[in-house]
Amino acid sequence: MKKSLLIFFLAIVGYFSGKAQVFVEAESFTGKGGWVVDQQFMDLMGSPFLMAHGLSTPVTDAVTTVNFPKSGTFHVFVRTRNWAGYWTDKDAPGKFQVMVNGKALLPVFGTQNTEWAWQYGGAVKVKKGENSLALHDLTGFNGRCDAIYFTEDAKSKPEDDPSRLAAFRKKALGLPQTPADAGKYDLVVVGGGVAGVCAAISASRLGLKVALIHDRPVLGGNNSSEVRVHLGGRINLQPYPALGNLVNEIGPEKGGNAQPGSYYEDQKKFDAVKGEKNITLFVNYRAFALNKSGNKIASVVAVNTENARELSFSAPLFADCTGDGTIGALAGADFMMGRESKSEFNEATAPAEKDKMTMGASVQWYSEEAAQPAKFPDIAWALPFNENSAQKVKMGEWTWETGMHYDQIKDFERIRDYGLLVVFSNWSFLKNHSSVSNQYTNSDLKWVAYIAGKRESRRLVGDYILREQDMTDKVIYPDATASTSWTIDLHYPDPKNTQHFPGNEFLSIAKHKPIYPYPIPYRCLYSRNIENLFMAGRNISVTHVALGTVRVMRTTGMMGEVVGMAASVCKNNQVLPRGVYEKHLDELKVLMEKGTGKSDLPAIQNYNLGGTLLEGAKADH
Repeated sequence: MKKSLLIFFLAIVGYFSGKAQVFVEAESFTGKGGWVVDQQFMDLMGSPFLMAHGLSTPVTDAVTTVNFPKSGTFHVFVRTRNWAGYWTDKDAPGKFQVMVNGKALLPVFGTQNTEWAWQYGGAVKVKKGENSLALHDLTGFNGRCDAIYFTEDAKSKPEDDPSRLAAFRKKALGLPQTPADAGKYDLVVVGGGVAGVCAAISASRLGLKVALIHDRPVLGGNNSSEVRVHLGGRINLQPYPALGNLVNEIGPEKGGNAQPGSYYEDQKKFDAVKGEKNITLFVNYRAFALNKSGNKIASVVAVNTENARELSFSAPLFADCTGDGTIGALAGADFMMGRESKSEFNEATAPAEKDKMTMGASVQWYSEEAAQPAKFPDIAWALPFNENSAQKVKMGEWTWETGMHYDQIKDFERIRDYGLLVVFSNWSFLKNHSSVSNQYTNSDLKWVAYIAGKRESRRLVGDYILREQDMTDKVIYPDATASTSWTIDLHYPDPKNTQHFPGNEFLSIAKHKPIYPYPIPYRCLYSRNIENLFMAGRNISVTHVALGTVRVMRTTGMMGEVVGMAASVCKNNQVLPRGVYEKHLDELKVLMEKGTGKSDLPAIQNYNLGGTLLEGAKADH
């Protein structure tokens, strides 16, 4: 891409109300330095942003060049926030400066509003033509910048409300009102986690033209180097033992949570997708809107998370593999969220009363032992840990889980940020105040995830809702597909952690209920009211309790493999997903018997169930 085109996307000059204005998207900086693009919350706050994730060491500057239409004095507004403001008023962790032509604006940013807002940066003199712009991190503690706005009119501060800001942003950037046509496909898969990758490859190998849309630069979702969760569950189970060869083909050889990034083999997944001639891969694209025709999706619109380019994807079939059920929610699909009551589905493990609690999201981390003492600052904004509440450990994996009492969609930035806060606060206490600080002298905080590993949010409703007793009573349905093998594994706040942080727990416990391998009904894999929508992953049609077993990634990958097969049956017979169940189930069964993965590879079944599966159990037909 030519430099001029990059600048076009980066900052558009306008004359609104007779005054010159320049709007700069931080995520479009041509040189991001040590800053990272964070897109996880753009549906809520309106945009991706740049974040300085330095683990207490200030990151290198993000830099770019901006063209100004004239020389003169411009007022500066910066959209940012003090991300720890929910929990403390003692200083702010994410401080940074904005540099114009090498000179810092006087205010320090990231110190004021808890919510996203425009912070005034004073006035600056610029010259006509190219001027340099930089974000200079001061702390290494997740300072964040969404956009920078230069205007000759000091009273023209942009909108704060995300919905009105979206229109302002589009106008300021000169973006077209109509997204570009990305082409027509047989199947559009949204979400490049294990389920989405398997759905795309499976459909591709059966002759479908597939678009795979993913909002991060790497594939794998929770099994990527960005989150680092192992593949759980078993493959190659009855009644269709060929299912799972595809998961095996793309999965990493090593297991474990919160391990070095190489363990998760991002490139292996990427190469597998790029090796399929029928798949067009769109990384760094976030699906945020769609168009419908009756009860069917006609097209999905996705935006590039760095240059704001919008693309429209058309197809007769769509697969929601986002985890959050994002496409289903946009389309008006029926969904459930939270815990159903015991009476609603007659489940033994369900609570007596319905509530909004979900399983949480994990910000995993680990340290390494250095050859010399490793320092970590004594941070004023830390949570108040003490000898009793501190976690005297050198890594945190799945048990570091936040947000069970909050909305995993609407409150997700707060949930992720609390995960970061507890890691930094606990580590600061261990290094600087704990009675066992001598045991941490050379311990260096090496990696902390900033992409949170989410377990549960929306579950889209299909023609059947899988329940606990289906599995415990081994009720096998005619449309049985891939088998789930993990325990019914539900997470709850750790009671010991509740004693110290009531309502704001960050540690969880798991309660396991062993099951026999159980084949998931096909009717759980498509929406009951959006006629051309499949789903695979943790957003399929199950109760909260049943989610406890189907949510692990070898199982979700097999779901994706089945969805790809079902999509091919739809195309071959000109039917919608429900029509496969009603008229062409035998054709789907033939495909499931064959599988779409390579059968001659060594089976990787690492990190399975720790003995919690009822060993030797077989599905009862």
